[in-house]
Amino acid sequence: MKRIISTPNAPSAIGPYSQAVEVKGTLYVSGQVPINPLSGKVEASDIVGQTEQVMQNIGAILAEAGYTYSDVVKSTCFLSDMVNFKAMNEVYGKYYAVNPPARAAFAVKELPLGALIEIETVAVKG
Repeated sequence: MKRIISTPNAPSAIGPYSQAVEVKGTLYVSGQVPINPLSGKVEASDIVGQTEQVMQNIGAILAEAGYTYSDVVKSTCFLSDMVNFKAMNEVYGKYYAVNPPARAAFAVKELPLGALIEIETVAVKG
């Protein structure tokens, strides 16, 4: 049976999807864009600030579901431009300094709301 996860500490879904869904000890976090949940807007204009906001959003969803960053086993990072890879990686790495998850990162043509980054995440209770 699946459990739908929702928290006001992360942005509301901007389409017909859940912030996250948990099934049998695995949490699937929908792609998070850098929306500040307090304002409902993308406030940061650079990749560092946007990646930080995305990671905070992911952290809020993980916490609501009873998970932590250490439970994350896979991330997929979508970038609007690979020129931002290095700066994104520096922020991302602060959250996964020890035993980082598996990851894919690639550029896409465009992201919702003109965002520079979106990250989807899978976490597993160990």
